[in-house]
Amino acid sequence: MNNATHKRIAIATLGCKVNQFETAAMAEQLKAAGWQLVPFNTQADLYLINSCTVTSRSDAESRRLIRRARRLNPAARVVATGCYAQVQPEALAAMVELDQVLGNEEKQRIVEALVQGDNQVTDLSTLTAAGPLRITSHLEHTRAFLQVQNGCENGCSYCIVPAARGPNRSASADEVITTVQRLAANGYQEVVLTGIHLGAYGLDQQPTTSLTELVRQLEQLSTIPRLRLGSIEPNELTDELLDCFVASSRLCPHLHIPLQSGCDTVLERMRRRYTADFYRSVVERAAASLPDAFIAADLIVGFPGETEAEFETTYRLVEQLPLADLHVFPYSRRPGTPAAELPDQVPPQVITRRAERLRQLATEKRTAFQQRFVGQTLQVLGLRHDLQQGMLTGLSRNYLELRYPGGPELLNQEVTVRVTGMEQGMLAGGLISKST
Repeated sequence: MNNATHKRIAIATLGCKVNQFETAAMAEQLKAAGWQLVPFNTQADLYLINSCTVTSRSDAESRRLIRRARRLNPAARVVATGCYAQVQPEALAAMVELDQVLGNEEKQRIVEALVQGDNQVTDLSTLTAAGPLRITSHLEHTRAFLQVQNGCENGCSYCIVPAARGPNRSASADEVITTVQRLAANGYQEVVLTGIHLGAYGLDQQPTTSLTELVRQLEQLSTIPRLRLGSIEPNELTDELLDCFVASSRLCPHLHIPLQSGCDTVLERMRRRYTADFYRSVVERAAASLPDAFIAADLIVGFPGETEAEFETTYRLVEQLPLADLHVFPYSRRPGTPAAELPDQVPPQVITRRAERLRQLATEKRTAFQQRFVGQTLQVLGLRHDLQQGMLTGLSRNYLELRYPGGPELLNQEVTVRVTGMEQGMLAGGLISKST
């Protein structure tokens, strides 16, 4: 590790957009230290697994990737970091395939931690400030994820994240604005603001500020063409923040608003801080203010004690709401959370059946939302190019993927596309003009 020049490192990332950002930040540090980034399924001198621990399945996937890395190159170093490493370092350290365990805070100084070589996991409960935003580029070449907040203090009964991420900590507005401007100067067309609890941005600062205020400052002081927000809790999507969406030429009309359950009794057991009626009012208000917005929701199926009647209440609410997509998560019993000790754990086959029903509903809603835009024009950012077919795949401001004809020169360019139909679950269209 003392001479990293030209050595190859492969990174696998599991979980949320925050992890994706942190992988990009680590990759930037490592490249500056002389490491060459290679795909995870190739030969490398060091394999780094940025783990997730939201569910037991995430843990299992992290272990699978660790074993796969060891098989790819038995002589390589294999290192785990991320939320699984933070919460269960002893369990990971016991794996014979693994050489080193690093916690989430160690990502901020990944080169130094790798050189030191020992297991290091900082006690996050002692932290009071967010780490620096060390990133000027991103693994993608068009869109960058920017972590502006870390930690969560909500205490939902099913969630291990507070243990994995620590208390709420926000980056300063000046640092966020400077980083966004740096990304814009490097050619990025879109920045996605992310956080473990994004809506809590600024509440830990003195004086306190807010996500809304940060968005306003970015609108005034940055030149990034497109700004997108990550997940926002329903009780944090305020009228003031919605007004920013309505007035902005940069803020993309795309909202991810976790629901988890549409039944008040289940929400209470989950320790969520809103009712189903409140959630309905938030989504309906957002849809009225932003008629073309892509609004998605998270749902947990089979939470302990969830009866058929409670599930049907959730299903009916979701069916009625103007949602464009659903992210459906089968409940996974998580040791160390209050929900793991609740009685009446739902049988796996029941959870699977309910999840399938909601996923089918998600497909119907997504298709209906897509079809609304057939015959309309959308502003689309080119993300990928298929040389053989002469086609691009791009992303609209309201989070719809489209395929349209064009050459590689249109990558990372926002163009106007007229939607003509759907092909294999994706919108298709024809290029009208390059946007100005």
